[in-house]
Amino acid sequence: MKNSLKTINTITVVGANGTMGRNIAAIFASFGNATVYLVSRTLEKSIEAKNLAYRSVRAESVKEKMIPKDYDQLEDCVTKSELIFEACAENWDVKEDIHRRISEVIKNSDRKVICSGTSGLSITKLAEIYAEEYRYQFMGMHMFNPPYQMTLCELISTKYTEADRSIFEFVKSYADVVLHRTVVEITDSPAFLGNRIGFQFINESLQMAEKYKYNGGIDYIDSIIGPFTGRSMPPLVTANFVGLDVHKAIVNNLYEQTNDYAHNTYILPTFVEKLINSGKIGRKAGEGLYKTIIHDNGTKIHQVYDIEHGYYREKMKYTFSFVEEMIRFLRIGDYESAFQTLVRNQSTEAKLCCEFLLKYIVYGLYAAKELGCGKCDADDVMAAGFHWCPPVAMFEAFSTVVDFEKLCKERLERKIFEILKKQSLQDGIEKSRYDYRKFILANR
Repeated sequence: MKNSLKTINTITVVGANGTMGRNIAAIFASFGNATVYLVSRTLEKSIEAKNLAYRSVRAESVKEKMIPKDYDQLEDCVTKSELIFEACAENWDVKEDIHRRISEVIKNSDRKVICSGTSGLSITKLAEIYAEEYRYQFMGMHMFNPPYQMTLCELISTKYTEADRSIFEFVKSYADVVLHRTVVEITDSPAFLGNRIGFQFINESLQMAEKYKYNGGIDYIDSIIGPFTGRSMPPLVTANFVGLDVHKAIVNNLYEQTNDYAHNTYILPTFVEKLINSGKIGRKAGEGLYKTIIHDNGTKIHQVYDIEHGYYREKMKYTFSFVEEMIRFLRIGDYESAFQTLVRNQSTEAKLCCEFLLKYIVYGLYAAKELGCGKCDADDVMAAGFHWCPPVAMFEAFSTVVDFEKLCKERLERKIFEILKKQSLQDGIEKSRYDYRKFILANR
């Protein structure tokens, strides 16, 4: 065993001024009880990051453990730390520069962990910035926003991990036991597992919004796939929350680096590109797919981007018969009748909703198998990373009222049904650790 690391008392977070950087720093300081150096390009940005992180935690002890630093002090912080977590912008040149600096400091040290929080760049390629004898110490540690509510931690190994798995296993246990994360080990692959499943669903929802722009577009699709289908946020509200720029980076990477049966569902719709080019990238910019106008008297007007006309309008309150009926059954805890309603209703909206959920199940099982993960891992990433009813749990919900395979044959494209059959995706499905009833809510 090369690595003798037994505990983590001091951590450096590089790129701490970003939303994820500062929030993950707070996780390390609170759950990990560690001293955390918050490193940003300027000391002022790190001080601001500390204050923002503290507001989300509200604990004086955590505030005291977070120490603002700037890039001039990076080497000193790294020297004093057992774990270095890089949370810089999703830009290869930026990350490469930072990791080259870190690599110079860790020479002659086998008692450090180096992690990147990247959501899509190659962990293997980042590891190769380091001298070969230290590459086993490098891994991906991908957490989800906001990390206090979303407990998923995808821990990404590389081919260099096998040189000595002791440090990887140590971090795996640390994230689980100390940080209270839902840990899923993933091999290095584009967007890993959670984002591959989640953003496939979201981007196809965007494509459907463009297809059905004359029916309403964005809020129309979100009304069809709301909390009553097992997700805390509708898919396009999620995209707006994450940021359309981030969404674009993830789906473009998936389109370029993968070639599975769902390949074309990663093509970014033109209206999204238009919004990004106009700086309308979502909640963090004040406008994107949605925006809220607050009048002087405090009145809030919720608006949505109208794809057909190219301007913002008030959100519509859509009334779909299948939704109203499903919600009535859900309110009395009759989940079986709610799903019978979904399957039997022949409206365009009910068929779209059912098709979306069936494809979600199939792609979740498919992606997990392709990445060498278990079906339970697909459930973990979607439940703990997105707070969506996970694929196996959703499969169980449908299976209470219908033959799943028969329904897929009736409702899905032939190529998707053939994937389900040829790859035996249904075989060996064990009962989900997640109860679908906890995710499927009686509201719009």
